[in-house]
Amino acid sequence: MTSRVGDTILRKPFEVDGATDLVSLCREMSERSLGDALVRDGDRLGMFTTTNLRDAILLPTPPAELAVRDVASFPVMSLSVDDDLFEAMILMQRHRVHRLAVRDGDKVVGVLAQLDLMGFVANNSFLIAHQVNEATDIDELRRAAEQINGLIRVLHGDGVRIEVIAALTGELNRAIFRRLWTLLAPADLRENSCLIVMGSEGRGEQIIKTDQDNGLILREGFDHDDLPEVTRAFTEALVSFGYPPCPGGIMVSNALWRQPVSGYRRNIGQWLYGDDAEGPMNLAIFLDAVAVAGDGALLDEVKEHLYTLLSDSDAYLARFAAAVNSFAEDRSWWSRLPGLSGRGSAEVDIKKLGLFPIVQGARALALKYRMPQIGTADRLTALADARRIDADLARDLTDALRFLIGVKLDNNLRQMEAGRKPDNLVRLEELGTLDRQALKDSLAIVRRFREWVSQHFRLGT
Repeated sequence: MTSRVGDTILRKPFEVDGATDLVSLCREMSERSLGDALVRDGDRLGMFTTTNLRDAILLPTPPAELAVRDVASFPVMSLSVDDDLFEAMILMQRHRVHRLAVRDGDKVVGVLAQLDLMGFVANNSFLIAHQVNEATDIDELRRAAEQINGLIRVLHGDGVRIEVIAALTGELNRAIFRRLWTLLAPADLRENSCLIVMGSEGRGEQIIKTDQDNGLILREGFDHDDLPEVTRAFTEALVSFGYPPCPGGIMVSNALWRQPVSGYRRNIGQWLYGDDAEGPMNLAIFLDAVAVAGDGALLDEVKEHLYTLLSDSDAYLARFAAAVNSFAEDRSWWSRLPGLSGRGSAEVDIKKLGLFPIVQGARALALKYRMPQIGTADRLTALADARRIDADLARDLTDALRFLIGVKLDNNLRQMEAGRKPDNLVRLEELGTLDRQALKDSLAIVRRFREWVSQHFRLGT
């Protein structure tokens, strides 16, 4: 999982000119016992596979008169020999391809096939993804979704980095949402809407299923009589898959979260300048929205409206950033870590005291400086690159974020093994000495960040 792409067995690339006719190409592929070829057409590089051949045979033009560039897939998905192997897995899952071109600089040095990758990596993430993509009904999709927690246990037990587990889990979850939407929603609804996930799912930071945060943006003027029924079935199916309903009702089954573009624009205005107590929270969750299915331009349009409304609103940005202090901890207990002095049975809300201030602070800064990144670590990196935050602080925050997510995952797995519902409460007595010390250090970093954010946005002045 943590190996480089260049460490795997790469097949030597077979490249042909785009003008080559289909029969000549297939003859040469047969002689070489190949199932694919890279297609060079000027500055473009594409991929030709037996799938393209199948589609080409159905065309009215005879294969001998067809140039391969007219049926190949452009551009070919590619990555570097120095990329981590998990990035190849994610790229294949995201784009639903079975082969990737591997580059060393500008030169293509090999082709990585899915079967070769599966032989190199001893886990079943590809098998789950395949089952998801091939599911023909909700029961088949449920069986695939139920395997994710087992995969998480295996990966975590093998010491795979927490950000890798989160990325793989996030891609599988989105594949499930996308396939379920395809099974339930009529074609015209799918074409005229954008299914989104938000919150920690949108940021790619939710590993164990804790709740749903999803919504639907409809194209302006489009309506569908069965919309309430379809969205209710979507939510109920996800619940049956093990994705708990959102306590705040942030789901497509809630009419507030399935509206046309104009409805979302009105909501954003209310969240920004209205008196709804849930407005700031709804805005924060929506800022982490990513498109899962349908027309992603609808989400882009709504977010552009949000940035327009905030173009000259430093006062609101300060109020938004002030949420980092919402759960300021009682310093008396954590300052005594790792000794605990009789408080060993205390429970710590790892989300409120640790994760939320990092997430919200990075989110507020990204909003202020119009950073398009969604993941918290990506936002911190972008902010550091733009010199909006000290690089050392960004690094420490990223380390603390990943440690805290790891603690939460450890805790959730223990809770599930004990038959308890996974939540954010960590029992300090269940942490070892090293983890207690690391928790103390992480919370000190969080405290330093909260103070920095307060100064940066001039909170309390």
